[in-house]
Amino acid sequence: MRAHWLAVLPLGAALALPASAAPKVQLNGMLGARAALLIIDGEPRTVQLGASVLGVTLVALEDGRAVVDIDGRRQTLSLGAAPARVTAGASAPRQIVMPVGHGGHYTTSGTINGHLTQFLLDTGSTSVAISQVEAERMGLRYQQGRRIVTHTANGTVPAYALELSSVRIADVEVRNVAAIVIPSQMPYVLLGNSFLDRFQMRRENDVMTLQLRY
Repeated sequence: MRAHWLAVLPLGAALALPASAAPKVQLNGMLGARAALLIIDGEPRTVQLGASVLGVTLVALEDGRAVVDIDGRRQTLSLGAAPARVTAGASAPRQIVMPVGHGGHYTTSGTINGHLTQFLLDTGSTSVAISQVEAERMGLRYQQGRRIVTHTANGTVPAYALELSSVRIADVEVRNVAAIVIPSQMPYVLLGNSFLDRFQMRRENDVMTLQLRY
């Protein structure tokens, strides 16, 4: 492997599981946009996007983060983040915990149709709202959706209504979520009520907990 192609980055997040349940995985480097260097049970492995090595599947890879799948359970790994732990083979998770961030907002990372993105919880938004720039980056075919008019802080704007196959935060996945794509510039995808209505929301101190209802 040529040295100028492999850029090994500082050791990132770890997915630590009991040896009897699943392999221990660490994100250790990025090989362009199509592969990652994972340390699986102490052995360095180059894993292509969509491929599986020793029971670990690389699902998504963007902006210094990777989503891996082990026995049907997914976890987002970020370089430099604290280690994460997932129990394979357990019942489907039903809870999302979000600490408050800057400005009193609740933000988190997750995926839309398998593409990594950043969410901001917005109870004032009827649907999940995505900017056209972000929708195009994720390859969403929003032009095939229904054209509508929606109201924003900047007034009435044209938009496209569509249905997202999957919205996932941590290990909680919600399928068939209504969304709109708008021309406004937004640093986050607004996590609106088409997603939030499926949860019981509870705020304690500076932590928001979403408990899946159905």
